[in-house]
Amino acid sequence: MTENLFYFLASLTLLCALMVVISKNPVHSVLFLIITFFSISGHYILLNAQFLAAVNIIVYAGAIMVLFLFVIMFLNQSKGSMPEMKTSTLSKIAGTIAGGMLFVVMIAALKDASVAGLDADSYNSQIGMVENLGLILFRDYLLPFELASVLFLVAMVGAVMLGKKETGEQHF
Repeated sequence: MTENLFYFLASLTLLCALMVVISKNPVHSVLFLIITFFSISGHYILLNAQFLAAVNIIVYAGAIMVLFLFVIMFLNQSKGSMPEMKTSTLSKIAGTIAGGMLFVVMIAALKDASVAGLDADSYNSQIGMVENLGLILFRDYLLPFELASVLFLVAMVGAVMLGKKETGEQHF
């Protein structure tokens, strides 16, 4: 049952991710991206990482995708407002070569990978829960966590300073 659910979620994820790239309508691309994020959250639940699944749904499928959708709708780019862009044959060939090279690198990286089996003796069902995540985050990775929080604070202060309009200053 779990294996069938995994294959269903994997195929749904790949199909919707492909539709994000292929879709001509940007609103449809955003909706396919939301479905992709929900299916990735399903993978997290299968991996017993419920906290990560909830954060993925709240942050990515919720806040960020709503922001993308509002920006796309506010831009209101219809078919007539944008000139038709034509891609040259050289750029298509370069994109195909780059995608093929990425595929070769991925195959080379995964050729020696092995799937570990389930060891019932050492299995811990609480591994992805919030309490254990907090213990590991604040015990083993306290310094990187604090450095990331300082980095975010500096980024917020920088964004406020860049967005602040001085008296007499004009933005053209």
